Amino acid sequence: MQTLRLKTSSTEGAQRAGPGPGDLAPLLAGAATAVGAAGALLALADSDSPLRGPLTLFFLLAAPAAAIAATLRGLEPFGRTLASLAGAVVVNMLVAQGMLALNGWSATGGIVAVTALSSLIFLLVLVRRLRGRTERRRNP
Repeated sequence: MQTLRLKTSSTEGAQRAGPGPGDLAPLLAGAATAVGAAGALLALADSDSPLRGPLTLFFLLAAPAAAIAATLRGLEPFGRTLASLAGAVVVNMLVAQGMLALNGWSATGGIVAVTALSSLIFLLVLVRRLRGRTERRRNP
């Protein structure tokens, strides 16, 4: 049995290759953002839709997980995913515990609090990255 190999130039292989799995990442991120936003909006609008529960649960897990994952960019992908999901559960439980301790529990308030905490984490990551860039430019 013989193995036949055809030699092709590197440019021909690149032209024939279709979209790889890395090309779907922005599309999946956009879809996850749309699903999460729909869940938050359905919960805030107090809709009677059957999709309200699953989409809201997705938002409550995905928003803090994405914010925490942005802070952990130095980890390997599996560890980063695991740590960010665990952190999302912790954020949700701390929000629920705080609201119950203050006798101020409401579903709308919980979603607003989780959104605010996730946005704050994203903002802190953005400030840290921008501050790191300006310090590198000042000190070559």
